[in-house]
Amino acid sequence: MRLKLVASSVVLAASALTAQAADLPSKKSPVAAPVVASPWDFQIGGGLTSNYIFRGISQSNNAPSVTASGELRYNFNDTYQGYVGVSGESIKLTNIDVSPAMELDTYGGLRGTWGAFSADVGIWGYLYPGLGTTPTTGTTVWGGNWVTNPSWFELYGKLGYNITDSFSIGANLFYTPSYIDTHAPGTYVSGTAKYTFGDFAISGELGRQFLGTTDVRHTPFTGVRNLPDYTYYNVGASYTYKFATLDLRVHGSSLSKRDCAAITGPTNVGPAIQSNVRSNYCGTAFVGTISFALQGKDIK
Repeated sequence: MRLKLVASSVVLAASALTAQAADLPSKKSPVAAPVVASPWDFQIGGGLTSNYIFRGISQSNNAPSVTASGELRYNFNDTYQGYVGVSGESIKLTNIDVSPAMELDTYGGLRGTWGAFSADVGIWGYLYPGLGTTPTTGTTVWGGNWVTNPSWFELYGKLGYNITDSFSIGANLFYTPSYIDTHAPGTYVSGTAKYTFGDFAISGELGRQFLGTTDVRHTPFTGVRNLPDYTYYNVGASYTYKFATLDLRVHGSSLSKRDCAAITGPTNVGPAIQSNVRSNYCGTAFVGTISFALQGKDIK
C-alpha cells in the first residue's frame, strides 16, 4: 500500500508540473505584436445617371451623364476624420453655344462624429477645364451670358442626427461669394431625411437657394440683375447590393423657364433674342442613377 501511495504522489506531481509548463510562454512561439490599424483610408466610386441635376437645374442638357470620383481620408482618432477628394462629371451646360465637356469638382474638409450626432465642414470647388472667352469670333460661352470661365467655389457645413438605427435627419448650409462666377453671392440651405430598411432606403431633401446681384462684367448681354431665389426638392428610393446602388428619384423646383434662363442662359433660343428667353434645364424630372463605391477596407 505504501508503494502505491508513493507512486500516486509522483504521478500527481508530474501532472501539476505539466499543467504549469503549459501555462508558460513557449520559446518557440513568441508573443505576436499588436496589430496597428493605419489611420489612412480611401474611397473610389463611379456611376451613370439619366440626368445630372444640381439643385433643380440640369447640368447635362437633360441627357445621361457619367461620373468618377476618389477620396483620401485620414482618421485623427475615433471622432475626427480629415479628407480631400476629386470627382468628374460629363456635362452640357447649353445647347446653343460653347459648353465644357466636363465638370471637375475638388473638395476637402473635416468630419466629426459624437454618438448619434455628426458634423462636416469644408470647401468645394466647381471647375470647368478649357472653358473661357473665344476672342477670335467674339462669341461668349454658356448661353451667351458668361465671358469668363464660370469656375466657382462654396463653403459648406452639414449636421446629422441618427434618431434611430434606421431613421436619420440632416441640415446643410452652403455659401459662395460668387455664384457661377457672376459675383452674385449665393446661400443654399436644406433639410434631409432618410429611412433604411435592410438594403432599401427612402430619402428626400427640401432646400432654398438664395441668390444676389450679378456684375455687368460677367453678364454683359443682360447687365446687372438680381438672380431669382427658388425652392428645390428631391425624393426617391434606393437599393444597395454589396458595392452598387440603384437610385430612382424625382427632382423639382419652383423655377419657371424664364427664371431658369436668368441663371443658366437661354437653351432654346439664340442669345440675340433676349426679350423672350426660356430655358428647358429646370422643371420636374425623374432620374435613375446606378453607382458604386469601394473603400479601402472593402478591397483589403
